[in-house]
Amino acid sequence: MTNQNPEQRARDKIDSMLSQAGWVVQSKNRVNLSVALGVAVREYQTDIGPADYVLFVERKPVGVIEAKKEEEGQRLTVAEDQSSGYAQAKLKYNLNKKPLPFVYESTGVLTRFTDYRDPKPRSRSLFHFHQPSTLLEWFNQNTTLRNRLRNLPYLDREGLRPAQIRAIENLETSFKNNRPKALIQMATGAGKTFTACTFVYRLLKHANAKRILFVVDTKNLGEQAEQEFLKYQPTDDNRKFTELYNVQRLNSSYIASDSQVCISTIQRLYSILKGEELDESAEKENPNEKSWQWQRKEPMPVEYSAKNPIEQFDFIIIDECHRSIYNLWKQVLDYYDAFLIGLTATPDKRTFGFFNENVVSEYTYEEAVADGVNVPQDVFIIETEITKAGAKIKAKEYVDKREKLTRKKRWERLDEDYEYSATKLDKDVVNPSQIRHIIKAYKEALPTIFSDRFDENGEFEVPKTLVFAKTDSHADDIIQIIREEFNESNDFCKKITYKIDEDPKSVLNRFRNSWAPRIAVTVDMIATGTDVKPLEVLLFMRDVKSINYFEQMKGRGTRTIGLDDLKRVTRTAKHAKTHFVIVDAIGATKSKKTDSRPLERKPGTPLKDLLGAIAMGVQDEDLFTSLANRLTRLEKQLTDDEKNKFKELSGGKKINTVVKNLLNAYNPDIIEQKTQAIINEIPESDRSPAKEEECKKQVQQELATNAARTFTGELNDYIENVRKVHEQIIDMVNQDKVLRAEWDNFTKEKAEELVKDFREYIEANKDEIVALSIFYDQPYRRRELTFKMIKELMEKLKVEKPLLAPHYVWDAYSELEEVKSTSPKNELVALVSLIRRVTGIDQQLTPYNKIVDKNFQEWVFGKQAGSLKFNEEQMNWLRMIKDHIASSFHVEIDDLDYTPFDAQGGRGKMYQLFGDRMDEIINELNEVLVA
Repeated sequence: MTNQNPEQRARDKIDSMLSQAGWVVQSKNRVNLSVALGVAVREYQTDIGPADYVLFVERKPVGVIEAKKEEEGQRLTVAEDQSSGYAQAKLKYNLNKKPLPFVYESTGVLTRFTDYRDPKPRSRSLFHFHQPSTLLEWFNQNTTLRNRLRNLPYLDREGLRPAQIRAIENLETSFKNNRPKALIQMATGAGKTFTACTFVYRLLKHANAKRILFVVDTKNLGEQAEQEFLKYQPTDDNRKFTELYNVQRLNSSYIASDSQVCISTIQRLYSILKGEELDESAEKENPNEKSWQWQRKEPMPVEYSAKNPIEQFDFIIIDECHRSIYNLWKQVLDYYDAFLIGLTATPDKRTFGFFNENVVSEYTYEEAVADGVNVPQDVFIIETEITKAGAKIKAKEYVDKREKLTRKKRWERLDEDYEYSATKLDKDVVNPSQIRHIIKAYKEALPTIFSDRFDENGEFEVPKTLVFAKTDSHADDIIQIIREEFNESNDFCKKITYKIDEDPKSVLNRFRNSWAPRIAVTVDMIATGTDVKPLEVLLFMRDVKSINYFEQMKGRGTRTIGLDDLKRVTRTAKHAKTHFVIVDAIGATKSKKTDSRPLERKPGTPLKDLLGAIAMGVQDEDLFTSLANRLTRLEKQLTDDEKNKFKELSGGKKINTVVKNLLNAYNPDIIEQKTQAIINEIPESDRSPAKEEECKKQVQQELATNAARTFTGELNDYIENVRKVHEQIIDMVNQDKVLRAEWDNFTKEKAEELVKDFREYIEANKDEIVALSIFYDQPYRRRELTFKMIKELMEKLKVEKPLLAPHYVWDAYSELEEVKSTSPKNELVALVSLIRRVTGIDQQLTPYNKIVDKNFQEWVFGKQAGSLKFNEEQMNWLRMIKDHIASSFHVEIDDLDYTPFDAQGGRGKMYQLFGDRMDEIINELNEVLVA
């Protein structure tokens, strides 16, 4: 008979939870401590009265549970004194010499736990009880995890940036203070994953963490994280991380017992806890932007899994945590008894709230740019008439109509006017002229945007460009037009999405590491998290509404890359990557964006979201009913061929069978009928209301799981596409027109700010840095300037003001005044040129080597006009000295013993040519050429 009063009902739940976790529950009158590894004895006597439960592991008492009725949940912390008292009391038969360390308070719904061996023992909320083997392992350890976290050694800072050092040290302080959640905000490209690898290594080595979980939300990010761990090299060991610790990226529900680092998508983790296998297609898309956003009225329960207990992981790192901590994902993270560490570049208000406002490190994009960790952005606007306002096709015009899936075309005459807005572009209607004008405008603007990218034959080299398209079909249209307008082969422009025939990883690797492709078009595969350092242009032909997602997309361009690495893929690069350019052809930089996705369920949920949610194992009556209704309507619209294709992809089920299964999953009559059949097989003596409820729940879950099993990634894809407007109108009638193709307005303000910062830095340091003081002093002192002085100035500038890179400041000047030459290839020459402009020596920004050329020409003319005439051999030597001063700023007698002078006879040859006037000529050129 089921217990009826609140206290007894709570104990029934606690008994059930203990059994699920592997404990054998016994009454105090029938104790057999040898029956299992873990035994929970009810009402065991102590010297202060009976404890509700005493926990024995290997016959040794290790803990107690204080049971409370469910209504006491709000006051559960009040019971801590009572439970602690039982833990410190003497057990009957004097079984314990010391207080019992593991103490629980539970209502069967809410459970709290304290390990009294911890420093400053503090209770924490648990989803479930720990397993006996876990308590045995903890009981036999000399120190607890939280004790070990307080004794981590000092961080070796070698190879770490200041922001990474700050993040790790503050995180470890948070651990020492027993803070269960911590948030690391770090700009995209600033090395979040490397930071994580570093503190994971320290937790495994110095805190003896058992297992750490690294959670991502797409398969692509999981593969990248795995690569980071594979190549991570600790500073205190010659072996790679993976030679020391086992790293497992989960691609099934199996978690190896000897894995110390597990990498998993949040989707897969959810399915593991649900006891279901996951279709790999569910891991391809970012849940924040795509499916799985079915909003329930209440959170969907995750049930306890003995195979995957709450203590399975000591630490959980949540990458891109601004996307992975809400809706049905939050419960996955709440399931585990683990420290949670969030990593994100773009937190929102909910992110801060989830991590209890414990932000251990904030490192913004602006700070990363200022430190030279990221590069800044410029915005170039392309606006066309049709992009802005749409167009109208008049009645009686003949148009192409194209099937979306097969892309098969047919002619049709319009019976009435067809007017379309900008929002219908590339969905219901495609205007090739609109795409073509954007691509042409981009191609024509490129020599302006990157004016130094011409090779020795005068050919322009297109910088690595990523185009964001709206759909796969839109991406195909863009690719075709790019290849035509740039007059290039297939390899020049490639699509990188999950739906291409080629291996997307292979194409991505070529885009990252090889010359071709130069342009990649994506829908969402590399919109977030993917690292392509040589990328210099992001072309937006798609808008997004989420500000976080937009920032993540922009983050693809922020990565820094040195000149040597950049030249491997972009041969005409003259200097390291100093900035990236957003080419906005859709208004993405101006459109209104929301801080985050709404938490409330919205009416009219898109079919794709319903399909995604059911594929992920969400079981909810509203969801099943909504999807059944949509499929019923769809069935009436499909052709016989399309219905047969559905049957093929659904494993032989017709649409009406699938609909029936969805509705039966929550049909009370069906559930009652099947439940009764199970109950009839149970002996009457074993029947109880609780047992009947359990059978009913089991039946309902089986029905729901069976109904949901049909919805694989392939079928979902088919339903999503076949239900759309079958055809797109191809508007060949309306020709588009470019309204503007120019730098965004703020670029000039940014240029002014950059030039001002540079001028202020130079002026502020004129008395401190020898090279600068020379420029501000008398003109004759410029002859004292040496290569070493300029080199030291450059190094100081890089450390203190990396954003003031000479090539970037040069580009800023080019925005504000007429600069006839591009930035010199040599950054030291560019720096000297800029200093001459700032200090007023030159009224117009001119490459220093051009000044030297001009001064040399005037000096030679002056000499030749008098009695002194130089012969051709002497002129060759003078030109060598001029070139040396142009690149090294100064020439000494000793320089004549080195390249290029030594090959021509060195100082001896010069003396032979110029005699006693040699020193005079060198001094004169040092002064005159730098004037």
